[in-house]
Amino acid sequence: MGKIVSTFFISLDGVIERPDQWHLSYFNDELGAAIGGKLETASGLLMGRKQYEEQSAYWPTAEDDPELAEYFNSAPKYVLSTTLEKADWNNTTVVSGDVAAKLRELKEQSEGDILMSGSGTTARWLLANGLLDELVLFVHPIAVGQGQRLFEDTPTYPLTLVTSETFQTGVLSLTYVPAES
Repeated sequence: MGKIVSTFFISLDGVIERPDQWHLSYFNDELGAAIGGKLETASGLLMGRKQYEEQSAYWPTAEDDPELAEYFNSAPKYVLSTTLEKADWNNTTVVSGDVAAKLRELKEQSEGDILMSGSGTTARWLLANGLLDELVLFVHPIAVGQGQRLFEDTPTYPLTLVTSETFQTGVLSLTYVPAES
């Protein structure tokens, strides 16, 4: 059975928005290996409509990292949306209707992780519906001050820390699972 794993670049003050403006100076081989490890165990990618639109506009013609572009273009992709009727990006399935039931079924049929990255709205929805199995936070040693935070005006979600690692740049890799009730 697969599991849904959500990863985020996050600042000390909880900001997940626009990591391209504050994260890159912290990227090194350790962080690259951690991300690569997550991609290796993924049997598919999960995203919301907005992220799908951004990714599908970029990766099919991306030339800066051909290996990564090949990965994203060929990997199975699942888009959660109530408004998207069809997806033109290779190997993409739109998940609509009873999304929670369809994701449970997808997890049952999956051999690996279903990886989701960078969508706070989707991560919060997955948590609220008991569908998120792991939350991986790459906490950067910077306070951004403004931007969308991962948890803001949300219910309480008890989590249990299962792994932690500190990279040379001061980035913390923290893996949480929903706490047992």
